Amino acid sequence: MSQIDLDANLSDLSRDDFKDFFDGFLGEGNVREQSVVKGTVIDIIGDWVMVDVGYKAEGRISAAEFKDADGNLLIHPGDEVHVFLDSMDEENGELRLSKEKADQMKAWDEVAKAVEADATVTGNIVARVKGGLSVYIGVKAFLPGSQVDLRPVKNLDKLIGETYDFKIIKFNKKRGNIVLSRRVLLEQEREAKRRKTIETLKPGVIMTGVIKNITDYGAFVDLGGIDGLLHITDMSYGRIQHPSEMFEVSQSIEVKVLKFDPDSQRVSLGYKQIRPDPWEEADYKYPVGAIVRGKVVSIPDYGAFVELEDGIEGLVHISEMTWNKRIKHPSKLVNIGDIVEAKVLGIDMENKRISLGMRQLEENPWDRVEELYPVGTIVNGKVRNITDFGIFVGIEDGIDGLVHISDLSWGQRIRHPGEKYKKGDDVEARVLNIDKHNERFSLGMKQLSEDPWLSVQGRYFLGQVIEGTVVHKADFGVFVELEDGVEGLVHVSELNNSAGEWGEQYKEGTKIQAIILAIDPRDRKISLSEKAAEEGGSDDNRQGGQAYSRQPSSSTARLGDIMGDIARNMSRNDE
Repeated sequence: MSQIDLDANLSDLSRDDFKDFFDGFLGEGNVREQSVVKGTVIDIIGDWVMVDVGYKAEGRISAAEFKDADGNLLIHPGDEVHVFLDSMDEENGELRLSKEKADQMKAWDEVAKAVEADATVTGNIVARVKGGLSVYIGVKAFLPGSQVDLRPVKNLDKLIGETYDFKIIKFNKKRGNIVLSRRVLLEQEREAKRRKTIETLKPGVIMTGVIKNITDYGAFVDLGGIDGLLHITDMSYGRIQHPSEMFEVSQSIEVKVLKFDPDSQRVSLGYKQIRPDPWEEADYKYPVGAIVRGKVVSIPDYGAFVELEDGIEGLVHISEMTWNKRIKHPSKLVNIGDIVEAKVLGIDMENKRISLGMRQLEENPWDRVEELYPVGTIVNGKVRNITDFGIFVGIEDGIDGLVHISDLSWGQRIRHPGEKYKKGDDVEARVLNIDKHNERFSLGMKQLSEDPWLSVQGRYFLGQVIEGTVVHKADFGVFVELEDGVEGLVHVSELNNSAGEWGEQYKEGTKIQAIILAIDPRDRKISLSEKAAEEGGSDDNRQGGQAYSRQPSSSTARLGDIMGDIARNMSRNDE
């Protein structure tokens, strides 16, 4: 048939007849509307790409559908492409084509095949949406927030732009609904790793793991499908306050398996155990007498801990920090972080303890105290402290002397040193004893004057009537002060009978008269009688007593003898 005859015949066809002719001309199954067809790029004109799909007229597609994210055109004339035949414009002989729709249909087919084969798909996270993320797998799919990871992810925005493999857990092509899960794949991967890890997991094995979480008491390490606890005490031989000082989340570390319970699948790990224990050679590194340097890492009330190296610390007790005994707290001398020098005083390998001393590096003031303050020397100082048993007097920096309560006065009854002295008082005392080894310095105040008992017999005699002050009352009598440092006892049997209940009569500070019955300088005792003084209270009697006392006699003469002589003297006076 000639072209003229063909044109004449076509002009006589109706619209429906033309469509039937067109379909027959193309041939069955070649080109159909609403299907993906194969075509060839024949030209690129401006913003349009001309594509031949085997029809007598070409179709055109926007060039934007063939560009990448940077705007680069990805095709050239002669390239074969798959496009979607949307419709045919029979009047104008044009085809409406779409590259994007073809890609989508192809992607949906691929997704359907993946669902059918229970396979994974690869996708790129493109946006944050309500309840999760939007993922491009050729078509848009939804990734719920709960399916992103094994643990909840607080910041989903940080995942935008990341590419992962996913499992399709829901698929509805008609509704265009695809739901993905990454967590399912991670759980499968973890289970596979866990089975493999358990096969090799046993105490003593060194493994590589990843820090998953850090707490106040330790860090959890993923060993490959199973987590182990690395306790803070097993991180370092040294002192750490928090695990974050050594590790951070996602850090890869080597650890040693310390314990493994197959039933509970609990694993205890150690980090320091894969390194030598510094205490193994501590006695060689730090012998007694060695001078060492270290950093102050802790300051309790009783001293300061000094780190000599990672894992080895020594204690400087507060008593070994300075010769000055008046330091109340170590923080007065050192601060955390200070670098200090000290001397090794002792080492206990079994209990891993080192005793250090700082004052041993300074001159010991006790080495020269005997030279500066020999026994008998009179010293001056201020009252530093007052206790129940005496007062401490500061002689010089680091040297305090103790005046015992018994050395405050020869005879004054002092119940507590605070009755007579207060802190800061300037006092004078005599050196009584120096014990350099025990760092004790004994002083006395009463020793500044002569012991009144040494000459008591020169001032008092038997039968002498004296007036004294009651200073103490006991069940057996009252003590009467004759002078500073000298007291006498009036036994209850020698008290005045006319006084009635003697306990009410003799209060401290009461003045009484009594006769001396006995004097014993060696035992520092004087016996008195108020009753005898009352019975022989005239001047003549006193003179008789004095006369008798001048006669050669024992200082322990009995009261009957004295009274007999007094009576005889009185009889002679009457004559």
